[in-house]
Amino acid sequence: MNMEEKKLDLNSIIGFVLIFGILLYMLWQNQPTPEEIEAQKAKQEQLAKEKNKEESQEQSSYQISPDDLSNMSGSDSTKLAVLKNKFGAFAYGAGLETGQDAITEVKTDLLTLKFNSKGGFLSEVKLNKFVNYDSVPIYLINDNNSVFNITFGTSDNRTLNTKDLYFQPQVTNNGDKTIVSMKLKVSENEFLEHRYEIANDDYMIGLTLRSQGLSSVINSSQNMVLDWRMKTFRHDQSIVYENRYTRLTYQHDGGNKIDKLAQGGDDEEEEKDVSWISYRQHFFSTILVPDTPFKSVKLASRTLVKNEDIDTVYTKEYASKLALNISGGELSQPMKLYFGPTDSKILKKYENNLEESIPFGWGIFGWINKALFIPLFGFLSSIMPYGLAIIAMTILIKLLLSFVQYKQFLSQAKMRILKPEIDAIRTKHKDNNLKAQQEIMALQNKAGASPLSGCLPGLMQIPVFYALFMFFPAAFDLRQKSFLWADDLSSYDVIAELPFNIPLYGGHVSLFPILAAIAIFFYMKMTTGDQVAAQPQQEGMPDMGKIMKIMIYLSPLMMLIFFNQYASGLSLYYFISNLISIGIMLVIKNYILDEDKIHAQIQVNKAKPRKQSKFQKRMQEMMEQAEQQKQAQQRRKN
Repeated sequence: MNMEEKKLDLNSIIGFVLIFGILLYMLWQNQPTPEEIEAQKAKQEQLAKEKNKEESQEQSSYQISPDDLSNMSGSDSTKLAVLKNKFGAFAYGAGLETGQDAITEVKTDLLTLKFNSKGGFLSEVKLNKFVNYDSVPIYLINDNNSVFNITFGTSDNRTLNTKDLYFQPQVTNNGDKTIVSMKLKVSENEFLEHRYEIANDDYMIGLTLRSQGLSSVINSSQNMVLDWRMKTFRHDQSIVYENRYTRLTYQHDGGNKIDKLAQGGDDEEEEKDVSWISYRQHFFSTILVPDTPFKSVKLASRTLVKNEDIDTVYTKEYASKLALNISGGELSQPMKLYFGPTDSKILKKYENNLEESIPFGWGIFGWINKALFIPLFGFLSSIMPYGLAIIAMTILIKLLLSFVQYKQFLSQAKMRILKPEIDAIRTKHKDNNLKAQQEIMALQNKAGASPLSGCLPGLMQIPVFYALFMFFPAAFDLRQKSFLWADDLSSYDVIAELPFNIPLYGGHVSLFPILAAIAIFFYMKMTTGDQVAAQPQQEGMPDMGKIMKIMIYLSPLMMLIFFNQYASGLSLYYFISNLISIGIMLVIKNYILDEDKIHAQIQVNKAKPRKQSKFQKRMQEMMEQAEQQKQAQQRRKN
C-alpha cells in the first residue's frame, strides 16, 4: 500500500484527530509546567507576605468598634475628644452612630439592594428574577463576601479605611431614579460621599465617589486606593464546570485590549488605563465601569474550588486595587456597577464592549459566534422550544457544510479510481522512490486529484467545531431550559448517580454524551471501517490499519468522557450533527457520486496539458534534494 493511499485512508479521520487534539489542548492548556509551578509558588509566597503586611497595617489603622462607643462615659465633649483622638476630623461622623450597622434597602423590578452604613457600600445584592440550580435566589453579594474599601491618608498623618467607618444614609427620588447617598461626615457640609443612582428596570447602577470640603483634611500627596474584593458564590449544578467559566476579565489600553486572569489556580496582573473590570461567575457578572479609565490597577484571582467532591460555597476570590482620581484636593470618581446576567443581549445595550467579557472564543471563533450562531439561535429559540432550536440550528449548519463532505468523498473516489495506475507506477519503479513519487505526482496533477484535497475541506469544520464548543457553555438563554430528560441544557443531564467519582468522568451518567459517542462511532466505522483490514504494514512505517482501528474506538471514548460534565445542549448538538453526517454520507455515496462519470472526467483531464503549480514544483525540488542527500550519505557510508 503506497504513501498516497495511506494519506487517502486517513482523510476521513484527520478531521476527528485534529478536533479532539484541539479539545485536549483546551482542557489541558492551563496545566502548569514544573518551572511555572516553582514560579507560582514564589509568587504565592510573595503575595502572602504582602497580604500579611496589609493586614498588619489595617490592624494598626484607626478603627471604631461597638465597644468604643458603648463604653464611653462622661459628657458629649469627652466622647468627642476620644473620637478625635482616633479619627481626627472624621470624629463627627463616628459619633453619629451607636455602633450598630444600619441597613438601607432599595428594591426594583430587577434587583434588591441593601446598603450598610458601616463602609457605605452594598451588603446584599439579589437578582429578583433568577434562582440557582437548587431553587435558591441568586445573590451576588451576601454574607460578607464583598469588600469595597477606600484607604486614604489625612493631613494629621492618619490612615483611614472607609470599611471601618460609619456613613449616614439618605434616600431621595429624582424622576424615575432612586438616589441613595451615603455620607462620611466631617461636618454637615464636609463629607466623603458614596452616591448611588438606581433605575427601576436596569441592572446597571450609577456610583459616584466624591468628597466635599475635604481638601484640607485629605492628604492629597498620598494616593486614595479603592480595594474591591469579592468571593463568587456557587450557582450551578457542577461547581467544577461553573468554575471553568468563572473568570476575572478586564478591558485596558484605551479599550483596545481584552485580557483575563488565569482560568485555574492563582494569578495577578498590574495594568494601566483599565476601562472596566468584570467579576464573572459563569452566568452572572459584577462589572465595575469607570467614566474615565483607572490609571493604575492591581488585579488578582484565587481559585477556591478543590474538586467536585467538596461542597464549596465559593468558586473564586477576586481582588482589585484601583488608584482613585483626586482633583483640586477633592475626590471625584464617577463610575457604574453592573449586577446581572452574563447575557450578550443585555450587555450589548451598554457601551465599552461589555459583551466582550463573555468567553465566546478568540479571533475568528468569536466572530463566528457573534456574527452567526448567536443571532441564528436567538431567532430559532424565539419561535420554537430551546431543544428543538438546537436541533434546527444543527440541521442548518450541517446542510451549509454538506459541500465539505461532498469534496471529501469526491477526492476519495478519484484516488480510488487512480489506485491501479499508482500501484503500477510503484511496481515499475520499486527501486527508485524518487522516480515513483515524481510520476505519481504528475499523474495526480493531470487527473486533477490530490490526497490533500480530501483533507483541506475537513479543516474548514474546525472553526465551526471550536466556535460551538465555546457557544453552548456561554449561552445564557439555555440556562435552566429543559428538553426531554435534560432539566438544564446549560448543564449536564443525569440519568444515573454513581456511588463514587470517576476521574475526568464524574459521579454521574449523562445520556446525551453516550448517544453522541455512539453516533460518532458508527460514522467513523462507516467511513474508515472498510479500509482498516486493507492496511498492510510496511517495513519502517507505522501499522496504519491498527492506528485507524484504534481511532474508531478512541474518538467515541473521548467524547463520552470529556462531555459527561459539559452542557447537555452541546452533547445534543454533536449527537444530531453525527446523525446528519451519516445521512449526508449515504446520500452522497449512493445518489450523487457516479464513479463512472468521475473516471471519464479523469481521463479527459489527463489528456489536457496541465501546468505544474508552484507548490508542486516546490515539492518536487524538495523530493529531489532529499534523494540527493540520501545518495550522498549512501556513498559516504560505502
